Amino acid sequence: MNKVRHIVIGVHISDRVHHVPGVQNLLTEYGCSIKTRIGLHAVNENYCSPNGLLLLEMAGDEKPTFEMVERLKAIDGVDVQMMVFEHD
Repeated sequence: MNKVRHIVIGVHISDRVHHVPGVQNLLTEYGCSIKTRIGLHAVNENYCSPNGLLLLEMAGDEKPTFEMVERLKAIDGVDVQMMVFEHD
């Protein structure tokens, strides 16, 4: 039996103001492969962090996922980590 794979990608963005446009363009391009997107950054009434973290749950064919990851890694200020969960 083939194992089911769930891929979750963590994308850390430093200096969000300068680096987010390139990230957002890629996320839009690969939007049909993204099942869930959660954005996290520290914010309160006196502070908004210049850094951010995105969690992406991927869906469908894995080829676009791996392409997107490589393209994200090529953007300055972006660090990408992947988690792959397999089960029956």
